[in-house]
Amino acid sequence: MKIYTRTGDEGETGLWGGLRVPKDAPRVQAYGTVDECNAAIGVARAAGVGAELDALLARVQSDLFVVGADLATPGEAANIPRIDQEAVQALERAIDDLEARLEPLRQFILPGGSLSAAYLHLARTICRRAERRVVALSHSEPVNPQVAVYLNRLSDLLFVAARFANANAGVPDVPWESPRMRGKTEER
Repeated sequence: MKIYTRTGDEGETGLWGGLRVPKDAPRVQAYGTVDECNAAIGVARAAGVGAELDALLARVQSDLFVVGADLATPGEAANIPRIDQEAVQALERAIDDLEARLEPLRQFILPGGSLSAAYLHLARTICRRAERRVVALSHSEPVNPQVAVYLNRLSDLLFVAARFANANAGVPDVPWESPRMRGKTEER
């Protein structure tokens, strides 16, 4: 099978079921951003996140293929998997598990720290963009409502995973300080 088909040379792509749409259509923008998030998670994994987090993120990457297929398939299709509430609940359990092993968050933190944590923060921001694209798409076309819920929860997981990666690397989260408050002590 050849990797190139030449069918997209005129700026269109095919959705599942054969419908041709412009490559900048809202649906394509949504699943393309999900794909970008998936790639960013792959980069974070390649940077080294530890075996436990790596296994969790591998499962998330598989879920994101389901999200992409869900978005690329408008309407009903017999053999297309759809993201569901069970996948959302799995993310929530993972968040709770990781968070229980971290120091409580007491203030905003800057994205960064270890290399893997920085990549996870980047993946989180891409995930948020994917969520915004899905919400925008839902204003004009039917979308599985669990897709936006999944992406919302995934961005939370990626934040906690970044903190967990920092903790595992022995790198503290960097607290954010307001430039106006820097160097001032709190008056009581």
